Amino acid sequence: MHELSITQSIVELACEKAAGRPVRSVRVRAGKLTAVVADSMLFCFELVVQGTPIEGARLEIEQPPGRAHCRVCDTEFTVEDLILLCPCGSADVAVVAGRELELLSMEVG
Repeated sequence: MHELSITQSIVELACEKAAGRPVRSVRVRAGKLTAVVADSMLFCFELVVQGTPIEGARLEIEQPPGRAHCRVCDTEFTVEDLILLCPCGSADVAVVAGRELELLSMEVG
């Protein structure tokens, strides 16, 4: 379950950025191709924030779909998993979205 280590890193970063101020919410983006399970991350967040300055904060998770660009037919298409095949059948594709994992914002105060 890699969600635990990811969540620990997010909480550490949020605590650092909050600089001792209370945090009401933390918003992250975890693209579908990161294989992050949102429910697992929410569960881990509740555990990891205990005893930290952001205890009681709400975690909001955006999960944008994967997108890839086919170099053969020059088409951009949605990717639901890590099987990167264009509808034209080509595997010569470049992932353009869906691997994001970032802290977007925090509500402090």
